[in-house]
Amino acid sequence: MLPRDFTEEQHMFRDAYRKFLATEIVPHMEDWREAGIVDRSAFEKAGQNGVLMVWPEEKYGGIGDNDFRFEQIIIEETAYARVADWYNTLHSRLVGPYLTRFGNEEQCNRFLAKCVSGETILAIAMTEPDAGSDLAGMRTTAVEQNDHWVLNGSKVFISNGINADLVIVAAKTDPDNNPHAMTLFLVERGMEGFERGANLKKMGLKAQDTAELFFNDVKVPKSNVLDEPGRGFYCLMEGLAEERLIGACGYIAAAQLSYDLTADYVKERKAFGKPVAAFQNTQFTLADLRTELDIAQCYVDQCVAAQNAGMLTPVDAAKAKLYASELQVKAANIGVQLHGGNGYMDEYPISRQYTDAKISTIYAGSSEVMKIIISRDCLGEDFESISTRNF
Repeated sequence: MLPRDFTEEQHMFRDAYRKFLATEIVPHMEDWREAGIVDRSAFEKAGQNGVLMVWPEEKYGGIGDNDFRFEQIIIEETAYARVADWYNTLHSRLVGPYLTRFGNEEQCNRFLAKCVSGETILAIAMTEPDAGSDLAGMRTTAVEQNDHWVLNGSKVFISNGINADLVIVAAKTDPDNNPHAMTLFLVERGMEGFERGANLKKMGLKAQDTAELFFNDVKVPKSNVLDEPGRGFYCLMEGLAEERLIGACGYIAAAQLSYDLTADYVKERKAFGKPVAAFQNTQFTLADLRTELDIAQCYVDQCVAAQNAGMLTPVDAAKAKLYASELQVKAANIGVQLHGGNGYMDEYPISRQYTDAKISTIYAGSSEVMKIIISRDCLGEDFESISTRNF
């Protein structure tokens, strides 16, 4: 594969983060998977080691370097260590930047240092039972009253939903006149009327806590409104390209791991008296996969460079998300097939690679949604589906 563009400092950071995972996270993951949730100590230990949120300014505890490649390293190493059901990046790079992009100084001073240290865990709540990618179909509402807003509604499939201490909640604030008039609220643990449902059982990512959230007449102070009331939709749209890039970095790393697990296995496993790797079908299958992985990694790295330059477009991010997520599923599927019956056994890592992979083609915008975004760009507005106006 072609050389990748990381600085010497970033190579040192990768080594340090890899050692942190091996020492503090990997030994506990099976227990956390059994429990269905990562212990809060994982976030706190990452904060203590300076590898949770690296981009905030030093006054908040970060290193003040917004180079996305630091987060790319975290994403890749987390996936490759097989601990991707610890959603540290959702906390640190997907939700955290909402505070600095759209929050005011008071909000940053109140929350950000504790987010960097891991004391405060973050989540974002957009998805509802009847409205996934269709944000215009959102039913959660907030009504302004004197010095606060009254929030009512529910959210579903919220990652970090059980652990989260601070949740960014999207709600309609003028549903009758403007379906896009949406506001983002900072809802804190312990606010009266804020309740959580059960930790949802899932096909994969067993240690990742996913929950329903309920808001029953929750009084949210006006000091907990992000940006301006009514601008929530535009805030969400601004963050979607980076969210999809975050996903693509993880999907490719997981696909690389599936390839490596499989390549190692077929060299050792024998069938009809010779290694499975000696069969032409195995060789051609893995040759195709190796080529796709290397090409996809180059594209994702280019998207990272574009993100650092402030030039990543929603369409390019959608392409990265679409291709990388589908490739993650493909690599895991090939791996299971070439493992034979052992690939179906949970004791073999490839089995978990397969069950963990499928959600990647669904969340942060399904593959079908990504195709709509891309086709709208390549075919022009005359062929725009009305549904794409929601993305």
